[in-house]
Amino acid sequence: MAIIGIASLLYGVDDVAACTRFFDDFGLKPAASDKDGGDFSLADGSEVMVRALDDAAIPASGVNGIGVREVIWGVDTAENLSALCDRLSDVVELAKSDDGVVRFLTPCGLPMGLKVFNKKPNVSSPDPVNAPDRINRLNIHRRWRDRARPKAIGHVVFAVPNFWESFGFFEKYLDFRLSDYQRGFGVYARCDGSRHHHNIFFLNANAKLEGMDGKTRFHHANFSVEDIDEIMIGANHMTRCGWEKSHLGLGRHRVDSALFYYIPCPAGGEAEYGADGDAIDDDWVPREWINPLFGYLTFAHNVPPFLMEEQDWAVRYYKKSGFEPDEN
Repeated sequence: MAIIGIASLLYGVDDVAACTRFFDDFGLKPAASDKDGGDFSLADGSEVMVRALDDAAIPASGVNGIGVREVIWGVDTAENLSALCDRLSDVVELAKSDDGVVRFLTPCGLPMGLKVFNKKPNVSSPDPVNAPDRINRLNIHRRWRDRARPKAIGHVVFAVPNFWESFGFFEKYLDFRLSDYQRGFGVYARCDGSRHHHNIFFLNANAKLEGMDGKTRFHHANFSVEDIDEIMIGANHMTRCGWEKSHLGLGRHRVDSALFYYIPCPAGGEAEYGADGDAIDDDWVPREWINPLFGYLTFAHNVPPFLMEEQDWAVRYYKKSGFEPDEN
């Protein structure tokens, strides 16, 4: 085990004040804030930082536009951090800062970093679910929540022109595992010390999707909450605060079984409340979703026009021999 998850996300934005207010309303815990930026913390010790796009803290990279402009990955021990740096030093330039973070730019232009991350254990207690003749909650009503409070950063998504090569770097030098391949859409990957279905998704920047223009861009970040109630309490609160509503509404992905609620974010892309995703380890067998739209949704409250017709069930176990030559 080495990389255990996302330790921090650094956003480069146009409007620091609006973005700071957004993440406060979203349920992240403010750690510090002033006219130059805002810092937020989550229950597991991970962090979200908001800075102006022209701030000196924003590293040069191949990422276009606002959004996440640096991902710092948490490593379990100093020994494993050193081993990863030794491997990386052969292919990228490393820069170590006084706070112990080792930063680098991937060949695909993504700004990344590594640091020892003393991740805090989360205490979660989602309400048991009742079903006909299956009682898991007797004489106990569900909790009355008032706010969503994300406990961890689940994953981050970047659109990249060459998604297989991008994943290949993470697989070879950072020990990321292939979770699933959505044909023509991209690759889901998990860091070796995590049980999330994926910690990063390499989205095909040339896919025929809205907003894809062939350039490297931030797409969205996922923030983990306990259950469907917390998702919708958060969604309702964001609506009351005046933020734009989700275009899809509540839904569930088929590819990782996770519930989702995407909210357009002034810091770039979307901020996603997520819950109840698949937990996997090295016994997991990756799949190829031959029909990517079949993998995309089990359901959504607001069915998009391109999914008005039922999708063909087209999926198989994935056998990889080198990288896929076809990325269209």
